[in-house]
Amino acid sequence: MRIFSGSSNPPLALAICEAIGIDLGRCTVTAFPDGETFVKIEENVRGEDVFVVQSSSPPTNHHLMEMFIMMDALRRASASRITAVLPFYGYARQDRKDQPRVPITAKLVANLLVAAGANRILTMDLHAQQIQGFFDIPVDHLYAAPVMYDYLKKLQLGDLVVVSPDVGGLKMAHAYSQVLEAGLAIVAKRRKSAAEIESMTVIGEIRGKTILMVDDLTETAGTLTAAAALLRRKGAKRVLACVSHAILNDLGVERLRKSNIDELITTDTVLRPVIDGVKITTLSVAGLLGEAIKRINSNSSVTSLFEFKGGRTS
Repeated sequence: MRIFSGSSNPPLALAICEAIGIDLGRCTVTAFPDGETFVKIEENVRGEDVFVVQSSSPPTNHHLMEMFIMMDALRRASASRITAVLPFYGYARQDRKDQPRVPITAKLVANLLVAAGANRILTMDLHAQQIQGFFDIPVDHLYAAPVMYDYLKKLQLGDLVVVSPDVGGLKMAHAYSQVLEAGLAIVAKRRKSAAEIESMTVIGEIRGKTILMVDDLTETAGTLTAAAALLRRKGAKRVLACVSHAILNDLGVERLRKSNIDELITTDTVLRPVIDGVKITTLSVAGLLGEAIKRINSNSSVTSLFEFKGGRTS
């Protein structure tokens, strides 16, 4: 097998290779003066089982295009099977027509991945589970929960209540609460725009408790910081946030610096610069992705990787 990496997250690709015990495949990814991407695979892949690691993190369109070009190069070099490894699947929030005359971009990205040459998809913590159904090829959907769970157990949090910062994340919050043997609460919100929340209400008992908010994705951190402020006003003792993909733009970083969140626990699915003034704990999912890649390569079952300590996030 061969593993290649685009430019979105080389440290994660190297960590995956280290976990498996193989070298990262050599390829050249450069840009022409006009901005067009050029890719050259620097080793023989004929008949090989190839994995391309690329998160569609910002700049999203650039990283997606780079991945399409890499897969096309591999397909034309006669790779026997190409698996697109997307630790973070961008455009996942555009998964339905929620207003007139808008696209379903998550489905468009699925079509483009297959058209570019993907025979299989390996991804983690999709924003919407139904995106698996947008593909007519096999999709292995992993969860960061086992990695998060191991870390949270070491913290030995007492009086814990798991909170979903919105109604959509209730299923994930319920899974965490079962495994951590904690209470469950929800923050119901009304959204004004993509970056602004209008009103919020807490459903559940949180006074005097340690709060763990769980979500799959944060970018502007609007929902998380507003929920944290509300939970503190309602008497929460301590607030931690557990987010699979913390993309964090400038607005998100600024909000976190001023927020009531004591610690943000996230993963290395997306590459982030070092952020000062915010306590961020980054856990690696390289071992989990590496194990999935090994099992896909040997045609073994990946099912056990979906489960953790008697819990399940789906």
